[in-house]
Amino acid sequence: MNNGAVAATMANETTNKATFSILVALSISHLLNDTMQSLIPSIYPMVKENYQLTFSQIGLITLTFQLTASLLQPVVGAFTDKRPQPFSLAAGMGFTLLGLLGMSMAGSFTMILVSAAFIGLGSSVFHPEASRMAHMASGGRHGMAQSLFQVGGNAGSSLGPLLAALIIVPLGQFHVIWFSLLALLAMIILANVGKWYKFQLVVKSRKAKRAVAEPEKIFALPVKKVVWSLTILLLLIFSKYIYMTSMSSYFTFYLIQKFDVSVKASQLYLFMFLFAVAAGTFLGGPMGDRFGRKYVIWFSILGAAPFTLILPYASLFWTGVLSVVIGLILSSAFSAILVYAQELVPGKVGMIAGLFFGLAFGTAGIGSALLGELADRTSIEYVFAICSFLPLLGIIAVLLPGRKELQAG
Repeated sequence: MNNGAVAATMANETTNKATFSILVALSISHLLNDTMQSLIPSIYPMVKENYQLTFSQIGLITLTFQLTASLLQPVVGAFTDKRPQPFSLAAGMGFTLLGLLGMSMAGSFTMILVSAAFIGLGSSVFHPEASRMAHMASGGRHGMAQSLFQVGGNAGSSLGPLLAALIIVPLGQFHVIWFSLLALLAMIILANVGKWYKFQLVVKSRKAKRAVAEPEKIFALPVKKVVWSLTILLLLIFSKYIYMTSMSSYFTFYLIQKFDVSVKASQLYLFMFLFAVAAGTFLGGPMGDRFGRKYVIWFSILGAAPFTLILPYASLFWTGVLSVVIGLILSSAFSAILVYAQELVPGKVGMIAGLFFGLAFGTAGIGSALLGELADRTSIEYVFAICSFLPLLGIIAVLLPGRKELQAG
């Protein structure tokens, strides 16, 4: 065996050994990132009272965070498709750190908006590039890799309200500063992931210079069908994330207003919903790998509709139960949607991840602002009654190409 072959073998062995640890590291980083991000809606009841904010202003905070988190993601993804940046994740986490420091010391509504924007900027760098690294480390099991990556984020989103209820609500806004330690920990983890990624780029470059490699799988759908399919997926993202933002931003207010529960109790209900979201996310990707992503997408959006339609009329106990069921079903969609889209447009992993993460954040931000305005004009209960119909849009998933058609060619 010549030296080149020995080097290639050693590189492959190192890659195989590193793969699962990298996926776990990315998932943990996603957990830390989204724990910090979820603190923003988790402290809404407190800042609403402290600063005498309207629901419209609450929606504006979410809009500011989500727009900064969404607008740059497709740009970052497209840029890193061409010019990979191994240490961009650690650098981007620095924006989140600055946002948390600002949020802890904010003395005005304007400062809260600026701090939320910095946290959003950190997210815009993190998601597309981390998703690409998960794709690279997947070993071909793209659904499983995306689900493992996503479950970290959703677990973090569920921890935010719990930690806010235990720490920030009783102790005060300044104690947000302690969560900046999570940003520092994430930066350390991501710096080490960046070293692995840099090594993979070297290995990839060496393989490209060697003899003929195996041809990559090509998907032969016509351009019009690709555009049509992407449009359907984007509409499904719209449906999913408008409903999700009604829960993440306003579920606590809904529980407080309708059932007269305490702020702390409402946070625990939100935690249960978000924990169910994390569990559902973990199931969605592997199920898509096994049964086909189209069926998972169809079930996870449309399948939630019966439960969302019942929720506005349920008692407190059944509201808690239904929220968990809705979270489990509805959350299984995103990993399947993202991998399906990446299969539609091969070779553009970062751009597609940025587009879909960006749309998810942007939709959530705009939706939160509009729902806040609607709540001010009507009531928070009316908002939940209207949003309950959104998952019915999942029926259009039947129009997506099936697995055989997607992989033809």
